[in-house]
Amino acid sequence: MHHHWGEIDRRHLIKLGTVGLAALSLPGAARAMMAQGFTHGVASGEPGPNSVLLWTRYAAANDTALTAELSESEDFSKVVASGGVVAAGERDHTAKLVVGGLKPGRWYHYRFIAPDGTRSVTGRTRTLPQGSTKAFNLALFSCSNMPFGWFNAYGHAAARGDIDLVAHVGDYLYEYKAGDYPSAKQALPGREIQPAQEIVALADYRLRYAAYRADPDLQKLHQLFPMIAQWDDHEFANDVWKGGAENHNEGEGDWAARMAAAERAYREWMPVADARWRQYQVGDLATIFLPETRVTARDRQFEVDEIIAGGGDAAAKLKQFAETGYRDAARQMLGAAQEKWLFDGLAASTKAGTRWQVCAQQVVMGTLFTPPETRDWFAGEQPDYIRRRVEAGQLAAKAGLPLNLDAWDGYPAARSRLLAAAQRADADLVTLTGDTHNAWAFDLAEDGRPAGIEIAGQSVTSPGYESYIKGVTDEARVTALRRSSPQLKWANTADRGYVTVQFSPERVTANWHSVETIRARSLALKNTHSMTATRGRRVYDAA
Repeated sequence: MHHHWGEIDRRHLIKLGTVGLAALSLPGAARAMMAQGFTHGVASGEPGPNSVLLWTRYAAANDTALTAELSESEDFSKVVASGGVVAAGERDHTAKLVVGGLKPGRWYHYRFIAPDGTRSVTGRTRTLPQGSTKAFNLALFSCSNMPFGWFNAYGHAAARGDIDLVAHVGDYLYEYKAGDYPSAKQALPGREIQPAQEIVALADYRLRYAAYRADPDLQKLHQLFPMIAQWDDHEFANDVWKGGAENHNEGEGDWAARMAAAERAYREWMPVADARWRQYQVGDLATIFLPETRVTARDRQFEVDEIIAGGGDAAAKLKQFAETGYRDAARQMLGAAQEKWLFDGLAASTKAGTRWQVCAQQVVMGTLFTPPETRDWFAGEQPDYIRRRVEAGQLAAKAGLPLNLDAWDGYPAARSRLLAAAQRADADLVTLTGDTHNAWAFDLAEDGRPAGIEIAGQSVTSPGYESYIKGVTDEARVTALRRSSPQLKWANTADRGYVTVQFSPERVTANWHSVETIRARSLALKNTHSMTATRGRRVYDAA
């Protein structure tokens, strides 16, 4: 059944959402009438060769003991593994358990059963292969802002039969209040979010997950494939770093409390383990690392406005900064403990003979500079803040500073350490990236030598570079960006969608799939762009 969001009102959402909290404020009779049962489908994650994590949500007045069953057949004629788990009110009635004793590289069907015999929908999941592995297909997603449009990228992927694993690298949801991003005018009718205010407290984050997870295409994606997932910033707030966020202000209370609430809701609602960073072994084909680049150790982002504040010669200030503070080796993105885990992991992976070292992480690693042409792209109709940003971007580029200081470009010493570690390990590094809402292919280099490739995916719905630059073609934007940014090999600054990444022992193929629209529910694709990289070269093959 495909329900449309317009049919779901606030009362239903409270049923779907934080039942435990909603129920506390209701008289006994009303509490008993609340929706019971499996409200948000099923999900799986954290696959290994012999185990997988299963997730569901069962809303009831009390904690509920559920049974999970796995079978190789859809009719469950032979249950090969099972386990018990409690959907507890203190975890927003979500339930997660790891089931072991499975065979490698195999599809399984699974379901949850309630005490009264009610069953969840049947999910499908896959263990990771072990030993010699000839092919593996991963789907990459990021940046799904519900009121901007339909999650057609999820829907398209869910309809495919050739995906082994989904990686979601962040901005799974957004924290803004209704009417903020998108504006009320941009928001698509029927894609309302709950709660309507900016999410700050635990109850807010939980209800926002409940609202997103009621989306039929997202439910279907979770139901059909295992997902490995890591947050970016909007699961907390905008431009998060370890000590705060761009839009966390004094009136919103203690940052540590908000961060803890956001992390807790994420762990409740997502099919993820509790460790902040994790890795996965895909036979002898790939090691996938899933680092955490936001809240553990990231230092505060540089702001061009702060560097040039106080008047005087802005160009000279930026030039001086580019030569000094910008390269500060003490500035962290991952932190010492996580760097050691990742660098040791890269070395161990290549030593074991694994073909590809994959870093599924959040923010762009390749370097992007503001093109000089942007001066002419912003005609008189732009608001002042955009014009000021463009002027600052021009000055920054002249000083050798990149466009986006929230990405690895704002942490050049930390990036150099990572890329140098990949080179020392003789790794065939592939980074999988989200965050920017646009599609990019970068050759990564360190110390003048190739260090790997970056596959950066477009967003599911969030608008990208093109939304600030109207009246300029995608071709003109990309040509200018490529001219100013030598590492950039290809880009699409116009479309929404997702990426599939096909691994084989000798090459990696990235396929950027652009959806036709997000303003109506549709599975139509506009186009697919493919690029390959051959093992041992650490650059994209020439087109």
